[in-house]
Amino acid sequence: MGGKYRRVLIKISGEALSGGKGTGYDIAFVTEVCESVKRCLKMGVQVGIVIGGGNFWRGVKDGAGKIERVSADRMGMLATAMNCLAVSDVFRQCGVDARVMTAVEIQSVGERHDVRKALEYLEEGKVVLFACGTGHPFFSTDTAAALRAAEIGADAILLAKNIDGVYSADPKKNPDAVRFDEISYDEVLARRLQVMDSTATSLAMDNGIPVIVFALADPENIVRVLNGEAVGTLVH
Repeated sequence: MGGKYRRVLIKISGEALSGGKGTGYDIAFVTEVCESVKRCLKMGVQVGIVIGGGNFWRGVKDGAGKIERVSADRMGMLATAMNCLAVSDVFRQCGVDARVMTAVEIQSVGERHDVRKALEYLEEGKVVLFACGTGHPFFSTDTAAALRAAEIGADAILLAKNIDGVYSADPKKNPDAVRFDEISYDEVLARRLQVMDSTATSLAMDNGIPVIVFALADPENIVRVLNGEAVGTLVH
């Protein structure tokens, strides 16, 4: 059993799937991630996953001022669906049963999101990939991760990023930035630290779900977190 975590929600950025290329997929890297999650399942941990869409589309940032926010966000939802389809197939190649559930109706792509069905799948040892964010524009996939975590009663959100924790400032811009081992939700919000967006942080805080922020560059970190090792930053 993975320590105190019986059920977790892993949030993976779309860019992470590209393995540093920025766009598309690095299938070898995606396979490493899936194999790490497989080890978590063998530890008895139930796993839900939310994936961003940034390896295909960055919303209004990519719209050059010509694409409105609602359309841009819906395009991002479709990008997350593509990512969930890709990752679910890699999971199956690894011998893991993975199911895609979509927040918007997309026939043949995935099942319409249903909390009770998702819980059934998790109890059966299947990985559930939650696609299309919350199904609404103006809400990020970070917020979708916090929402799905609350819905399934996750013990923690594992926020797998391109950075190894929460810093006092952007370490790429400020060499004096300090990484926190632990930090409170209140401090994250008060200092406007870029852990998740404020809506996602508030949702996690209101539902008492701790967030562990760590680098996905080494997929083994997923297993280390569940083994209780001090990896990244704990937000609680």
